[in-house]
Amino acid sequence: MLLEINHVTKDYANHRALDDVSIQIPKGKIFGLLGPNGAGKTSLIRIINQITAPDSGEIRFNGELLGAQHIAQIGYLPEERGLYKKMKIGDQMLYLAQLKGLSKKEALHRIHDWCERLDISSWLDKKIEDLSKGMQQKVQFVATVIHQPQLIILDEPFSGFDPVNANIIKEQILRLNKEGATIIFSTHRMETVEELCDNIALINRSKKILDGAVHAIKKEYRNQTYKLEYTATEDNFLLSNDALFEVITSTKIEKTYITIIQLNRNIHINDVLIHFLPQIQLNQLIEIVPSIGDIFIQKVTQVSPTANEHA
Repeated sequence: MLLEINHVTKDYANHRALDDVSIQIPKGKIFGLLGPNGAGKTSLIRIINQITAPDSGEIRFNGELLGAQHIAQIGYLPEERGLYKKMKIGDQMLYLAQLKGLSKKEALHRIHDWCERLDISSWLDKKIEDLSKGMQQKVQFVATVIHQPQLIILDEPFSGFDPVNANIIKEQILRLNKEGATIIFSTHRMETVEELCDNIALINRSKKILDGAVHAIKKEYRNQTYKLEYTATEDNFLLSNDALFEVITSTKIEKTYITIIQLNRNIHINDVLIHFLPQIQLNQLIEIVPSIGDIFIQKVTQVSPTANEHA
């Protein structure tokens, strides 16, 4: 594991931001840190970056207790961007790269390389205040990763980007990960989490309520729901059998039916097909697997005694 978060608790005045949170972040993975606003994600990110410290618990980086020596191995792109608006982009990139320990020669080489990748070489003499929000975020992204950190923490990295530039940054994130960087990715865009992340953890009301590999979580939350597209051998045929399944929706377009069903407990889709195939011509069968967004909403809106106690 690159990062081990063990029983971390953090209080602010009368508010508990993190309550006994433990998360394991594997080396070389893209890890989604999810949760609604105010759940505790930012508090955890600030602790990992050593901006604040936990009240109890510990964090280990490559097996060592997290300390000042690890700061150079972490790159952090906060949701609230922090660039010097009056400073030229080239000067700012050089300054930030040298703060991370790069020599001037190496910093200039990497700045040139990144500017070529992101097509921003013509911006170097411009001031930050003269750039759009999306352009500014490209600059800050470069400042986050230019020292080639082992751990990259990205908080809402696509905020302010149009689809084309969001895709450019997405490609660079995947490239950095392929080259060995571990990435913590915090966002509200569930479709992006599903596309990029290997593992996720969900924090709600200061507690971790779900974690694991994305594929395993989706498999766990499968709910036996299927979409069938078929043509009936008789007019006004309706797929119906209360003993096997519940019909969620059903529509007819000319002679073709599109029906979504949820199987009853201990029923297999083969049981449905064996029963109905003599009466229908099956054109398509798709299992509807809950998305990470569906699972997120289900878990966060789930009312439990614990949630009520912390409300």
